Amino acid sequence: MAKIGRELLERLSDEGVQGPFVTIMMNTNVSPQGVEKDQLKIKNFMKEAKKRFDKRYSEQDWAPFQEKFDNLLNDKAFFRDATKSVAIILTAEETYIHRLSITVDDQYYVGDTPYLLAIIKNAQFNYRYYLMVLNRSSMSLYFMSNKKLSKVELPSDAPTDLETALGSELTGGGTDFRAGLGYHSGNPKDEEVEIDWNNYYQAIDNFLSNELENEEKVPLYLFALSENQTTFKKNAKYNHYDPSIAITRSPAQLSMQEIEEETGPITEELSKREVESYQKLINRKNFDQVADIKQAAEAGRVDQFFIATSNLQENFGEDPEAEYDWRQVLNTISRDVLRNSGDVFVLEQEDAPGKKSLFATLRY
Repeated sequence: MAKIGRELLERLSDEGVQGPFVTIMMNTNVSPQGVEKDQLKIKNFMKEAKKRFDKRYSEQDWAPFQEKFDNLLNDKAFFRDATKSVAIILTAEETYIHRLSITVDDQYYVGDTPYLLAIIKNAQFNYRYYLMVLNRSSMSLYFMSNKKLSKVELPSDAPTDLETALGSELTGGGTDFRAGLGYHSGNPKDEEVEIDWNNYYQAIDNFLSNELENEEKVPLYLFALSENQTTFKKNAKYNHYDPSIAITRSPAQLSMQEIEEETGPITEELSKREVESYQKLINRKNFDQVADIKQAAEAGRVDQFFIATSNLQENFGEDPEAEYDWRQVLNTISRDVLRNSGDVFVLEQEDAPGKKSLFATLRY
């Protein structure tokens, strides 16, 4: 689960955060022309939320929520920094904004619990990792978070190129090295080039091991040609480098956006491994009926709770109010699981353990 999503979920499910909560889930327009549409959407949700709030919490004051909505509508940064969708969660005291990278059903909720399921779904298959773009004589480092790639700013003495890394230790193969001449012909010049190549990758590995802050042990993957991957792997001692996943192609001349577009295979492989691990849970003690899961969640017995997206489809059931109530039941169970240090997953049904619509593993 993505770190930022987990932190928000833990905060919102904490018993110290008091409701009522007003939650808006909405898809957003990333173009400047879409700002007015998004503002109108928020205003409409606000009107409907007030009606439900006044009906359900007639003894409480709507004014703090109205003030937060007004502040949001006047916040240019909120609309300028739009992503695919957003979760807006309000209490009388706090405003929580969580950017999402998934498409959601435009909807609002007013209740004793914030609506968490879209945030959970967004955090699923949402990986954080370092991506090192590696050539024979240069490197750059990127960080993936919330499905967005950002460049890591490295110190001026970082081994971002051959000359900076080796300096006076360069054997003389610098120019030929970049030209991509042969390495195994037995020519002394070629041997010098190969020495520089290995020394450079050793310098990069030393930098990663000694200078890169990585307390969370986030993995590092390579974006490089196969021969560069092989040579780096031979020299690598960095604990968090994972050679089992890589993008195998030349990264030369690619923009950051183009590099980000090439990261799909990493997500696919990580997702595949994650789904495979879920299938092994089917033999654990479990419940797959909502009444049993609800009772176990309240008692703190649920370790992992899986919800198939088929439970959350728009127009689920014949009665619109039943859709709202059903989602809220699952949402409340999810809050109880999170509150008791469990995990919640929102998956396609084919990815859930045993392909079950609902599934919960138990602690005891």
